[in-house]
Amino acid sequence: MKAEDRTEFFRRLKAIDPHPTTELEYRSTFELLVAVILSAQATDVSVNLATRRLFKLANTPQAMLDLGEDGLKAYIRTIGLFNSKAKNIITACKILKEKHAGEVPSTRDALESLPGVGRKTANVVLNTAFGQPKLAVDTHIFRVANRTGLALGKGPLIVERKLLKSVPRQYLQDAHHWLILHGRYICKARKPNCPECIVRDLCRTGKQKGY
Repeated sequence: MKAEDRTEFFRRLKAIDPHPTTELEYRSTFELLVAVILSAQATDVSVNLATRRLFKLANTPQAMLDLGEDGLKAYIRTIGLFNSKAKNIITACKILKEKHAGEVPSTRDALESLPGVGRKTANVVLNTAFGQPKLAVDTHIFRVANRTGLALGKGPLIVERKLLKSVPRQYLQDAHHWLILHGRYICKARKPNCPECIVRDLCRTGKQKGY
């Protein structure tokens, strides 16, 4: 995609959603961290249903430790991989208490040292909680980047690096959210809704379809 088309692409997405954010519900950086860990291979809707109850009781590392692994499982058992996620969250809370005074760290290395936190999760926290211009390439962003021609690549890390270079600087902070939402509601995996897509004329696939 040409540079001027990339700028127009994000200009249009911003015009319809000037202040995009995650659809995960949270009130603190710790709640966001837990929610993102839980969201792996799960929908934001299912995570929100669980955390609405969970965070009323445990919304700090110490409160989560007091709840315990079995207690945590009772709140998140409707979420996929809840056993391993509960173990990772409890262990992460111990590390937060012991090494970070109970606070969520703001560096990639420290975040990725926590169980259940990989590059994608770290990027979400760094972007959403700490305002760092990061891109967490999930299945939606990977699909949209390749399908539109924004950034072609065979793996998430390749696409992430290409997007960081190609997304216009003024749009980089919010690009993560725009692309996820676009992939979730318009540029869907099985049946993209091209007729209602506001960037179809800029998109590689849209042009192939004659838009």
